[in-house]
Amino acid sequence: MSQPAPLVDRDQLARNRRRALRRGGDFFLHDEARFEIEDRLDMVNKSFTSPAIVTGFPEIWAKWFPDATIVPDDDVLALEERTHDLVIHAMSLHWANDPVGQLIQCNRALKPDGLMIAAFLGDQTLNELRACLGQAESMIADGLSPRVLPMGELRDLGALLQRASFALPVADKSVRKVSYASLARLAADLRAMGEGNALTARRKSIGGKAMFDHAEQLYRDHFAEEGRLVATFDLVFLTGWAPDASQPKPLMPGSAKMSLAAALQTEEFKLPDS
Repeated sequence: MSQPAPLVDRDQLARNRRRALRRGGDFFLHDEARFEIEDRLDMVNKSFTSPAIVTGFPEIWAKWFPDATIVPDDDVLALEERTHDLVIHAMSLHWANDPVGQLIQCNRALKPDGLMIAAFLGDQTLNELRACLGQAESMIADGLSPRVLPMGELRDLGALLQRASFALPVADKSVRKVSYASLARLAADLRAMGEGNALTARRKSIGGKAMFDHAEQLYRDHFAEEGRLVATFDLVFLTGWAPDASQPKPLMPGSAKMSLAAALQTEEFKLPDS
């Protein structure tokens, strides 16, 4: 029985990333992710001595975390088991064909009570572009083609942490709204970040001018502010710990020794029977 084709063409993704680096791309979202990660690490009452970073852009993240072990976001991560007290999966998980597998490998690489932070694009990222391209192509071209990477919803992405057996899982996001003068400028910015189309089922032809002109008009009609096209980028952060006996455990139902009313120093009233 043949296996289905993977969602992401990893060879094309690698070409997109090399081209972005060669042309001196603009990685402002990576900057934003780094600042958010540093803020989260500052809030953790723990020092980390053996960090590792998983990323599709080692050249960028190695400069920001010079003491970390940097590994590429290959399907099989070059991480040794129980070696690191911190693993950062940096701006690559949205391109993984097996995101749960990536998180499981990160978990295995952690020492007990080690921390994993994954930062990547998700949720409503580029929803405006996806909607406009889809509508324009369905009206002008012969059917739809995948042009924008599907993005997981936040609640579903948080469930990945539990599937990967992380303790104390937390999922949240930070929203960035970026405006562009034209659809061409948005597309150029995506290429400059190495975020161009790398879907396996993508059309190899770019598409007609009429289709993109119509998509831009739809964008201006529905998602423009003061004449500029607004694009959403949701930076999703997944945080989890490698299980350890020292971590707090939830109490069993009914085991509480104090009522909520007593804790709040208020009087408890029973509801009347209906």
